[in-house]
Amino acid sequence: MMYDWTPDLSISDRPRYLALADRIAADIQSGKLVTGDRLPPQRKLAERLGVDFTTVARGYVEAQKRGLIESRQGQGTFVQSGPKARAVPAPASRPRPDAVDLSMNLPPEPDDPQLIERMQAGLEMVGRDLVSLMRYQGFGGGPIDKEAASLWLSRRGLVPAQERIFITPGAHPALLGILGILAKPGQVVLSEAITYPGIRSIAAQLNLSLVGLPMDDEGIDPDAFSAACSKLSPKALYLNPTLQNPTTLTMSQKRRETIAAIARRWGVPIVEDDAYGFIPSHAPGPLASVAPDITWYVAGLAKCIGAGMRVAYVVAPDARSGWAFAAAVRSATVMASPLTVALATRWIEDGTADSLLRFIRMEAAARQAIARQALPPGSFRGDPVSFNIWVPLPEGWTRSAFIGHMRTTGIGVVASDPFTVTGNPPEAVRICLGGPASRAAVQRALDFAAHALEELPAVATSFL
Repeated sequence: MMYDWTPDLSISDRPRYLALADRIAADIQSGKLVTGDRLPPQRKLAERLGVDFTTVARGYVEAQKRGLIESRQGQGTFVQSGPKARAVPAPASRPRPDAVDLSMNLPPEPDDPQLIERMQAGLEMVGRDLVSLMRYQGFGGGPIDKEAASLWLSRRGLVPAQERIFITPGAHPALLGILGILAKPGQVVLSEAITYPGIRSIAAQLNLSLVGLPMDDEGIDPDAFSAACSKLSPKALYLNPTLQNPTTLTMSQKRRETIAAIARRWGVPIVEDDAYGFIPSHAPGPLASVAPDITWYVAGLAKCIGAGMRVAYVVAPDARSGWAFAAAVRSATVMASPLTVALATRWIEDGTADSLLRFIRMEAAARQAIARQALPPGSFRGDPVSFNIWVPLPEGWTRSAFIGHMRTTGIGVVASDPFTVTGNPPEAVRICLGGPASRAAVQRALDFAAHALEELPAVATSFL
């Protein structure tokens, strides 16, 4: 009997019901609780902890979902032996050893059996409410999902009111909706000169004039931005300021403040695509924290959890702006998938999302180390935790020739063309290091690329 069991919930910063379930798991692991122990009645434990009865009830339900405890009718709640281990499926067969697609900017895929088991457990828990998740839901997310969104956004120092938060089916529909209400056909939207290809396709779809601004090592040039505001009367500025795709540049805090001040002076709304902002442990604060009243903030989960997690958290500058945004996106997408949103909420609440983020961060760092070891010094730009590199090609190589050479062994990389907004595309390529490719496959591909970069094209391709 464990009627006197009193867990210390103060050592956790998670919601108390989750902290209670975590404490049960930890005490089972340490042997403080053993199979067959009877836990205190819920009301008695609530009084002892000084919390609401519902908090303890939710905590017990959570622990029961994890397979830690069981409730016996008329007898009480008892400790089980723990969750049954799940069989982790064997990874799908990979392409032939020399063939690897490094063209898609995907986060590294988890291969840790314990992490995969944890992900599967979350999916199983969500599936228990499958019937209700098959129904239409209100656009923008319900209170529980918005609470999870708030918890996730707090990692970037954002604490917006729930009325300003909207949950959408990925970042792309969100960006389409935002630019659709900010600019009319023919009007100007500014961006980095080298930028995310998706924003180019969105601008083309909306018939907007996308104008790229020159960049330095800290992002867009402030003077060029100010001049463009004066001459072009832009309706918005799109930025991907942290681990920018494709250059991996991160805008400094000082530059963010400067850009925000210029945008406010000219009345230009900022559209901040923070797709990679959660990856670094200590990234500069988002523009939305510097100028929340003029910034549309978009935080997709595809790059920091997994590409198939088509969920984005959008923070509107104010509630009134959010009304127009909701109408625009709802008419195109109806709603985000309730099943996907529920899984995102589950993973955020139970810590799985944090575990995935830590894995991606560590694995990206390991692959960047491979790139530094394999490629000639100074031959590429990368960040210690980005999962792509930007490679300006040496004299003699054209991007088409280099891509063709890489394809001879089945290695896919992307030319600078789809990223270039203004001017001629530079002779450069993006090489991605994540996705399903193993470290060994990345190593082999980069070794081949290094050989090409160190040779003249005529020598490197002499076997063709």
